[in-house]
Amino acid sequence: MPNRLANESSPYLLQHKDNPVDWYPWGEEALARARSEDKPILLSIGYSACHWCHVMAHESFENPEIARLMNELFVNIKVDREERPDLDHLYMTAVQLMTRQGGWPLTVFLLPDGTPFYGGTYFPPEDRGQLPGFPRVLQAVAEAYRTRRAELAEQGTRLREAVQQLMGPPPAEAALDPAVLDTAVRNLAPQFDPAFGGFGGAPKFPQPMVLEFLLRRWLATGDEQALHMVESTLEHMANGGIYDQVGGGFHRYAVDRYWLVPHFEKMLYDNAQLSRLYVHAYAATGKPGYRRIAEEIYTYVQREMTAPGGGFYATQDADSEGEEGKFYLWTPAELRAVLGDDAPLVERYWGVTEQGNFEGKNILHVPRPAENVARELGVSVEELDAAIERAMEQLYAARAQRVWPGRDEKILTAWNGLMLRSLAEAARLLDEPLYRDLAVRNAEFVLGHLRRDGRLLRSYKDGQARLPGYLEDYACYAAGLLALYEATFDPRWFVEARQLADTLLDLFWDDGIGGFYSTPRDHEALLVRPRDYQDNATPAGSSVAVQVLLQLALLTGEQHYTARVERVLRSMAPHMAQYPLAFGEILCALDFHLSGPREIALVGEPEGADTVELLDVIYGTYLPNKVVALRRPGDEAAPTAIALLRDREALGGRATAYVCRHFTCDVPTTEPAVLARQLGLAEE
Repeated sequence: MPNRLANESSPYLLQHKDNPVDWYPWGEEALARARSEDKPILLSIGYSACHWCHVMAHESFENPEIARLMNELFVNIKVDREERPDLDHLYMTAVQLMTRQGGWPLTVFLLPDGTPFYGGTYFPPEDRGQLPGFPRVLQAVAEAYRTRRAELAEQGTRLREAVQQLMGPPPAEAALDPAVLDTAVRNLAPQFDPAFGGFGGAPKFPQPMVLEFLLRRWLATGDEQALHMVESTLEHMANGGIYDQVGGGFHRYAVDRYWLVPHFEKMLYDNAQLSRLYVHAYAATGKPGYRRIAEEIYTYVQREMTAPGGGFYATQDADSEGEEGKFYLWTPAELRAVLGDDAPLVERYWGVTEQGNFEGKNILHVPRPAENVARELGVSVEELDAAIERAMEQLYAARAQRVWPGRDEKILTAWNGLMLRSLAEAARLLDEPLYRDLAVRNAEFVLGHLRRDGRLLRSYKDGQARLPGYLEDYACYAAGLLALYEATFDPRWFVEARQLADTLLDLFWDDGIGGFYSTPRDHEALLVRPRDYQDNATPAGSSVAVQVLLQLALLTGEQHYTARVERVLRSMAPHMAQYPLAFGEILCALDFHLSGPREIALVGEPEGADTVELLDVIYGTYLPNKVVALRRPGDEAAPTAIALLRDREALGGRATAYVCRHFTCDVPTTEPAVLARQLGLAEE
């Protein structure tokens, strides 16, 4: 018989509905049973695209004898970390404090009041090397709970206090000085891999937020080493197996330092952030390869990750047919059967060999420049490029006949906000109406289906929206809506963004700590009220909130937004300078704040030729530290909502730009060349 998870909508929880384990979802029913029966809680946290979560499920949770032990000794709770980032953050922090490592599946043992006292990640079904078998762990924990309760309670109290301390940065009141940004760049340099790009060794993660920061610092200072760190990483990633050379989109991370062998799951949030980064790199450098990668990611997202209503799905699995990566691997014989005469060119370009590079098969990657391959094979680069383009289409069609990896079709507000922001910015920077249309559809879907009584919800699946939104949901979606306003200049999206930001301040801001909590003030009581101030795979909600408030302050003239921002930035400045890998997003916000961002007000018809000429100047290059607003002549609604547009008129009936910075405004202009000089894009 299915267990209680059969009533859930999360694909991850539904994967476990037929386990012999008597699983509960997180909630009062499970907690009340633990209290009434005086049983410890076994909390298991994972997500649907997690390979090792599947392994532990198959080895242990589907094993009747192990399930019998779990049911006899514990109240068992399953949590989807993507639906409940608050629980994941709290209990991951606790396990990291206990074991100095973390990951998923996350396995935590709790007292009936939710206090953790022991935990780990993956446990095998029997003793294996240094890892104890899961049955032995279950019996030992249950015995400790029975015979050493007071000791566990004391340990749990200490752990709760330690988690509480780690939930907020140590108080600091640093000056907001560009030296913070310079120090952060210097502290990133020793961690950069000069041979293969990226930071650190294996496993290697893309770090899009840090790369965004470095791209900004190159623009501000001309630091060529900062640009080199960005470009080397982007090029090695795009050529590696971490990038799906056939279907577009990035896998989660590489298990090696070379970007060759990925962990094959694909996450919406990675592709949202990386597509945006590649668009920015193209705008900054003009190199078409960056644009190509961004466009391929958008094609992938539209084709495989977009719901009929316009929402974006969460993840694709690493496994298919029970094997990790099987969907993405090729043998030379398979390539030849599909590609015919093009096969020799393609095999050389994508590094395909008979012995393979992953369990006897090949992860497609680009080990050498196309120019070298073309020269060796006696063809032109154009001929090689044409063969690769044909091969991508043919191999995609052939691969589509395979058993597809599972797809988690829940729609998460925060992750949709990240994708919305990327598409909206690309619509402007790449001048692509399709991306604008995708962005508008997404905004209409999320605001129509994931909002109730003015408040955002976290997750949507099968017609049901559920769970109160977290800080990251409000912040990321407000940031996406502000980008959508710039892509369309429809005041509706600005108004929606500001309403979300004001609700965010009401629900998450706390004057006592001078910062944000991750859960709303009326959220259920947890071990502690969590705070999220370091970036992980997604940006910290507080850091995105800071960026949203900075933009709103400039667009509305409301200084209470700036006051909140400066409290957060001052408290975080020492930490972001010292540990920049954990603070890329808020470093971008500090760069924005200290740069004296340009405030650009336009008056003109958005589609008019004279307005388009001015917009081409503004969006024809990488200019991240700005806000842009537009008023149609005669429109009284836009300046009512956006103070930056007040008292702005078209001069001589022509589209006009007003540029201000540091409380000083330039002379309004109708000339693109003058606007370029005012924006620092041309010599005076």
